[in-house]
Amino acid sequence: MRVPHPIPYQGSKRNIAKYILPFFPHEISALVEPFAGSAAISIAAACYGKASRFQLNDLNKPLMALWHEIVHNPQAIAENYARLWKEQQGNERRFYDHIRDEFNKTQRPDCLLYLLARCVKASVRYNPKGEFNQSPDNRRMGREPKKMADDIFAVSNLLRGRVKITSKDYKEVLETVAPDDLVYMDPPYQGVCGNGESRYLGGVDFDELMQALSQLNRRHTSFILSYDGRTGNKSFGKELPRELELYRIEIEAGRSTQSTLLGGDAVTYESVYVSKSLVERLEIHPRRLIDKLAAQRTVQLAFVT
Repeated sequence: MRVPHPIPYQGSKRNIAKYILPFFPHEISALVEPFAGSAAISIAAACYGKASRFQLNDLNKPLMALWHEIVHNPQAIAENYARLWKEQQGNERRFYDHIRDEFNKTQRPDCLLYLLARCVKASVRYNPKGEFNQSPDNRRMGREPKKMADDIFAVSNLLRGRVKITSKDYKEVLETVAPDDLVYMDPPYQGVCGNGESRYLGGVDFDELMQALSQLNRRHTSFILSYDGRTGNKSFGKELPRELELYRIEIEAGRSTQSTLLGGDAVTYESVYVSKSLVERLEIHPRRLIDKLAAQRTVQLAFVT
């Protein structure tokens, strides 16, 4: 089954979603994504019937406004994207700069979708004022309108009437999670937060996140966390506290883009953590599930903790 993805986003979990979905319990009241981004996991879960209700949240308000248009006004956002895509032809670079300025003034969803489709490596960058400042990929014009429209309408059909779209602090979202919900979190990694890093409108403090996870454990909330990983022998970020009692799994995510650009062939591994409460809801222990998945896939999965 082809899973639609209208929003291109660096760091999206669309390529490893099929390895995360098997850790979903059978009965889920709602799937909650406090750091939605491209919503790759929710879209995949909707496609495969893993959940019937969803909450997409992200601190990035223009991004969530775009999600609102995709879900509730697919015809309008598809037509507006097509218009921008066609208007750029013959003057792609200057037109991109014009739309970037327009977005920073108006926060228009169609402008953001165009910028995401055209910017370098689908990688969002913001300046200290919170303005979008990523450069265009001058080798391509962005996704063709017909293909973009197909994915927009497909996602709208999957989520319309079943999704709540919000733009709040993740801690506020976690406070409202129900016992039968499942939380999937893909926060900004430690390696791309702070120190002047401009990939996100707001970073996530490590200690505050650990406290939030501890509170979820005390409430017996089921959650899956994608956080950090390694490329070759180089690991990113501090280890998570053992007292959280999380089950850590490594998923091979392919060759590192940065390594490839530098002439190397290092492989990136994503770390995925499964809460103890979630394990208790599964019919199979994560270690056995990993063995089962590894036998069916060519990708490497490793039960680490």
